[in-house]
Amino acid sequence: MSENSHNTSSAAKTALENPTISAAGDATTSPAAIMAQGVSRSFGPRKAVDDVSFELPDKAFLSIFGPNGAGKTTLLKVLSTLLPITGKGSASVCGFDVKTQAEELRRRIGIISHNPLLYRDLSADENLQFFAELYCIPNPKQRIDELLEAVELKHRRYDVVRGFSRGMIQRLSIARALLPKPEVLFLDEPYSGLDPHASDILDSLIANIREDHTFVMVSHDLDKGLELASHALILSRGQIVLYDECKHIDTAAFKSLYREIVGLGVS
Repeated sequence: MSENSHNTSSAAKTALENPTISAAGDATTSPAAIMAQGVSRSFGPRKAVDDVSFELPDKAFLSIFGPNGAGKTTLLKVLSTLLPITGKGSASVCGFDVKTQAEELRRRIGIISHNPLLYRDLSADENLQFFAELYCIPNPKQRIDELLEAVELKHRRYDVVRGFSRGMIQRLSIARALLPKPEVLFLDEPYSGLDPHASDILDSLIANIREDHTFVMVSHDLDKGLELASHALILSRGQIVLYDECKHIDTAAFKSLYREIVGLGVS
């Protein structure tokens, strides 16, 4: 181990031991879109998420940062009902309990993840038609037309997804997630693998719906994440190190703390 590793700033170590969690998301000041209380998720003996608690106001944009293996994607999956909570913790999204009201909750959320959740042997149109039926979307053709135009794939609507580039697949995945007009969007590194043009399209889509939706985004890009966010959260070893409104955060200090925590590792 290098001398730098031994001399990691005490600020980062203190942050790990004494996380900063602001009252900014308290339901007394603004309705909470997401409430997590003592949320944990284990895989065998390892806790990927460890006693996480926070509240996120309605229409907020939360960016979650942390080293690889910190539990970011696992937390996203728990909040979006893709993984169950381990133990006695609880969480609600849009007022629905993730444990007991998962079916109702899924009607109100959209997910963009590393897995595009698309059928590669179907066309773009067939994929969106299939998900429109699952969501019981009225007048699906009009909604699909709107979204394919928004992600600039209308000219490829009848082409099989298997022939799409990574960026095109991600753009179609974005259209899929927006089909039901979700109240909350969970984004797991949505900019990963996008070319500059596709990134601009995603920026535009987020800007167009920003005021009417709540966002939770996992990102390794501090600049992009902080640019979009109203709230920021750092995870390390499955625990919250810092959670606050961005207006209360000193960007330089935040970046320094993040880099020091990354240097400490997560194992």
